[in-house]
Amino acid sequence: MNKSFVTHETAWCPGCGNFSILSCLRTALEELGKDPHEVLMAAGIGQAAKTPQYISANTFCGLHGRSLPAATAAKIANEGLTVVVNTGDGDSYGEGGNHFIHAIRRNVNIAHFVHDNQIYGLTKGQSSPTTATGQLTNAQADGNLNSPLNPVLLAIAAGAGFVARSFSGDQKHLIAMMKEAISYKGYALVDIFQPCVSFNKINTFSWYKNRVYHLEEDYDPSDKARAMIRSMEFGDRIPIGILYREDRPDYHDMNKVLAGKEPLVDQIQDPNVLQELMKELV
Repeated sequence: MNKSFVTHETAWCPGCGNFSILSCLRTALEELGKDPHEVLMAAGIGQAAKTPQYISANTFCGLHGRSLPAATAAKIANEGLTVVVNTGDGDSYGEGGNHFIHAIRRNVNIAHFVHDNQIYGLTKGQSSPTTATGQLTNAQADGNLNSPLNPVLLAIAAGAGFVARSFSGDQKHLIAMMKEAISYKGYALVDIFQPCVSFNKINTFSWYKNRVYHLEEDYDPSDKARAMIRSMEFGDRIPIGILYREDRPDYHDMNKVLAGKEPLVDQIQDPNVLQELMKELV
């Protein structure tokens, strides 16, 4: 019998969208029949990145923006792990922007959940990569001068095989997107809108709720050109759902050392080989 995941008391502000995301994550994992010992939660630094600390699973919390390399390495070493990355828009798209792009290129089988509140919530409210141009923040009294990054458009253009959007206020939808991403064989991105009640007074719960809508039932997520067009729809109406999906070989399938073999962590290692190689460097 699968063991239930346990969540713990958090340090988040009352009303934060992270509460809903944590609850949905727990439900998604349990509905997929995962056991806590089978799951690795990876994160960097930030309010969203505290998520692994509040749920009973294997965890890795690293430097700001550096969760994806560790998550990738863990999955390569132990294919049996279900690897989930929880980070914020600043952590993933700012400090971790380079790793974000190259995680897409490698296509290692991990699920990347970005808690996108369009602000830096841990460091007191400066603009993040997804903050709107002109938006006033605690650090930009004259308004944000930079153009906002469109993470889902970037992911599709960079070659991601699974790109979705959801909203922390639509739990049924978010659970479905999480389950789809975790089950996808390859790198999967879910950009999750969530309010920051303390530092972003523009993109509130009602701001998102009044704008997001589900992609049509007959929407074809395999049409890449159409997916890019829909990913640019951001304003009075914002589509949520699986924007793009392409099934193709992942990193393990493409790597002859890994393909069809037992996980690296279970393979018998000969320490003498390493010793001989080290002697060649002396």
